Amino acid sequence: MTPSSHTPFFSTEAFAALGAPDLVYVRPIKAAEILADAPEGVEDFDLAPDQTLYAVCRADGARLAVLTDRDAAVAAALAHELAPVSVH
Repeated sequence: MTPSSHTPFFSTEAFAALGAPDLVYVRPIKAAEILADAPEGVEDFDLAPDQTLYAVCRADGARLAVLTDRDAAVAAALAHELAPVSVH
C-alpha cells in the first residue's frame, strides 16, 4: 500500500511509543481542500482555491490549525507547546 498525501506514516500509537506524543507536522495544503471541508452554508472565506496554506497536523493526520504561511504555522505549534517536525 502506498501512502497518500493524507495518510500519516506513523499512527498516533507509534508516535506515543517513540515517546513523542506532542509531535506535529506542518504541510502545505491548497485552499480548495479547506473550502471543500467547510460546513455547508459557510462561505465567509476569502481564499483562492489554488492558494497555498499550511496545516499543522497531528500524527494521525488530523488538522489542528491552518495558517497562511509556514512560519506562522510553526510558531502556532510552538506556542501550544507542540514539537513541529519537517516532512517532505
